[in-house]
Amino acid sequence: MSLKVERAGPLALVVDGGRQGVRHLGVTQGGAMDWVALGWANWLLGNAPDAPGIEIMVGGLALVAEADMSVALAGADLGATLDGEPMTLAEPVTLKRGQRLVFERPKSGLRTYLALPGGIEASAIMGSVTSTVREGLGGLDGFGKPLAQGDVLTPKQDRPSGGDRRLPRRDADKGQRDADREQGALVTASDGPLALSLVPGAQIASFSGTSLYRAFNDVWTLDQRADRMGIRLTGPQLEGSMSGMVSEGIPLGAVQVPPDGQPIILMNDRQTIGGYPRLGALTPLACARLAQCLPGTEVRLVPESPERARDDHLRQLARWNHDSGN
Repeated sequence: MSLKVERAGPLALVVDGGRQGVRHLGVTQGGAMDWVALGWANWLLGNAPDAPGIEIMVGGLALVAEADMSVALAGADLGATLDGEPMTLAEPVTLKRGQRLVFERPKSGLRTYLALPGGIEASAIMGSVTSTVREGLGGLDGFGKPLAQGDVLTPKQDRPSGGDRRLPRRDADKGQRDADREQGALVTASDGPLALSLVPGAQIASFSGTSLYRAFNDVWTLDQRADRMGIRLTGPQLEGSMSGMVSEGIPLGAVQVPPDGQPIILMNDRQTIGGYPRLGALTPLACARLAQCLPGTEVRLVPESPERARDDHLRQLARWNHDSGN
């Protein structure tokens, strides 16, 4: 029981919750950029939220079922079709032997996640199977390579264990921030600039008052220079008293400000240390939402307390432990 890669897209990777506890060795975290979408895809099948799945960016991937099996999708709408018919992202789908699952191109969002029963068979390296292309770690071959034509995806279980599950819907009567707190990164569309919660960092006082006002009140635009390592913002030029600093550890979502004054948000495949002053770091939920944004998207940075960010994170994890998903 497996899926065979008939056509590889621009970038389809085996991902899970990432490599934790290894940054002191110079090894980055990796893992699903939109960890919330991976979690929901896994939840549909009764898997652990961080079970290995496939992160499909942009589209172009075509898979053929070599036997009857169940799969689930969550995240961006990449125009997925099953034998030419639109495929739902709201509930598990049973593929029959010989059927073709194809991801065309983005309709909404940037990355979608494919889950198989129990996860995907692959050998763990440093506690994770996630593909990190830059470091040559993980994936089906152990060397971090993206999926290629002829690769075979094998589920760890014969059938799903989640029962009859469907993804929750956003309450149209609630605002973006309230909906985000309830449903994480399931929703990628918004009215106006996308709000990204940021926990202020240790160097925030080094920036001028004018720069801080503009950082949290002006609109930023996602630059074309964006990948799994980092995403650049363009907007007002931020100025501060620190031109550099002793390099220190870089967390997920760190917002570094290099000498040109244009922030860089560091993502899953970031370097492990850095020497530019930081405004702070995006919350994990904000990172998941950012991972679904195309270049040119407008965003706002919104200050968030560490306590609120932690509560939101724990609330999302708790949702996957609730049988109904509500």
